Amino acid sequence: MNRQEALATLTAPGQPLEIVQANVYGNSCRIYKNAPSSLRELFEQTLTDETFIVFEGQRYSFKETWAMSSAIGKGLVCDYGVKKGDRVAICMRNFPEWIIAFQAITSIGAIAVAMNSLWQAEEIDYGLQNSGCKLLIADQERFDLIVKAGIRLSCNSLLVRGDQHRDLPRWENLLEKFLGHSMPPATIAATDDVIIMYTSGSTGHPKGVVSSHLAIMSALLSWELAITSWLLMLDEIPPPSEHQPAGLLAVPLFHVTGCHAMFLMAFRSQTKLVLMRKWDPQQAAQLIEKEKISSFTAPSAMTADLVHRAQQGGHDLSSLKMVGGGGAARSPEQVRGIDAVFDNAMPNTGWGMTETNAIGTTIAGPNYLERPGSSGQPAAILDIRIADEEGNIMAAGERGEVQIRGASMFRGYWDNPEATASSHIDGWFKTGDVGYLDEEDYLYIVDRIKDMVIRGGENIGCGEVEAALLEHPKIREAAVYSVPDKRLGEEVGATIFTDGLEIDEAELRDFLATRLAKFKIPRYLQISDSLLPRTASEKIYKLHIRQQAILMLKLDP
Repeated sequence: MNRQEALATLTAPGQPLEIVQANVYGNSCRIYKNAPSSLRELFEQTLTDETFIVFEGQRYSFKETWAMSSAIGKGLVCDYGVKKGDRVAICMRNFPEWIIAFQAITSIGAIAVAMNSLWQAEEIDYGLQNSGCKLLIADQERFDLIVKAGIRLSCNSLLVRGDQHRDLPRWENLLEKFLGHSMPPATIAATDDVIIMYTSGSTGHPKGVVSSHLAIMSALLSWELAITSWLLMLDEIPPPSEHQPAGLLAVPLFHVTGCHAMFLMAFRSQTKLVLMRKWDPQQAAQLIEKEKISSFTAPSAMTADLVHRAQQGGHDLSSLKMVGGGGAARSPEQVRGIDAVFDNAMPNTGWGMTETNAIGTTIAGPNYLERPGSSGQPAAILDIRIADEEGNIMAAGERGEVQIRGASMFRGYWDNPEATASSHIDGWFKTGDVGYLDEEDYLYIVDRIKDMVIRGGENIGCGEVEAALLEHPKIREAAVYSVPDKRLGEEVGATIFTDGLEIDEAELRDFLATRLAKFKIPRYLQISDSLLPRTASEKIYKLHIRQQAILMLKLDP
């Protein structure tokens, strides 16, 4: 059975994942007919005694988590006066309280503002003021930053896991006060706003991406459909497992991968989530073995770390069934490495953005191994096209900007109608990604529009050069960027990490010459003695790496 036949079977009338046409924000979209109408409905439909959260010795079932969320929800309404549409910020590490707070906020009709927990105090203050938050729920580290910076917050505060700042209201007191109460009633429409996530722009203030219950549910059911269709195409029915499905949640919950693809996807599948405070490959391997982790989804830098750890041995990682990616493209070498290293795991990935609620395209298994450079085919509820700068639609194989529309799209940028308008054209969202679709609608992301090296008029995709570098057996990580050049405008620079292995630069250039045109081979090469810096969402932090390289080369940026 091919993909079209599988999707037609699974989304036909009468099926649980039936797709129908509907009007969303004035646009005709494909939606899932039987989707829960809100996140609250999703939570209430999945209350069981199965383990939901595991964190450093703590274990909570789906029912227990909901009971705590109900107590916090009651406290938000009674003690803080939170009403439908009010914004409540969460800013902390991957603690169980993050999940409990999110369930409470979204179930009473309020809007959860998922703040980057690696922001500095001034950035936190900006997010609170920009979104007009009524309350900040944060951990000790965040309040330490705020106090040290001398910032007077514009909203109320609730301290999580804190043993200082005795003047602040405390999470455990609110929980104890209302434990045993039901979740307050709320009337929630599918198109009501439910979340604000801030994009991590390279310049200026970040923009708040606002999405609805419908948009998030459309993303969740699209992943469910993708997984079910993969199994149908493979004509494989997995044998019953003696262990509960389990996911290792190592990416930040404030990122769509952590929040949507891991946390919110856990409900219908009854997946146990094992939370990591921060990423550590050795600890991850230990947790996979101990908790019988079956799925791990993370950016390529983290999955590369796990592949490297698996190659070193010492832990039983055979429970892994899915090793998923997203956020940044994997090199073809890493895709093959996942297939080779993990005996039972299916490599998969996808492409999406905060603005699409992380869904966009998906690919897995044999299709992924055959096309390791692809991000997959579009989700069943989304449309994707490729357009040039003049708005002309490009034919298969021709490169241009990736544009997308459909039910999982964000409503707009918070309090920023200008940015919302400028990011759309005729109902299509302009992603800023450069790519192309092949004859079978497989999407290939070449680069970001602003992540190109323009060398003497020749456009060089950084991703292409990175993929070639990562094929070298001694290179574990690579970042490619533009370096100023007086004659050509820009030259290609690269920073690599070899984990202490010596590498001959001349030999590397000969290696690249068999894979890249001469003008694409990096002129400037830096070798890092440690893993490359990451952003808060665990993507390789290219902007910082480029700035450091230019300083070392003593060039004008």
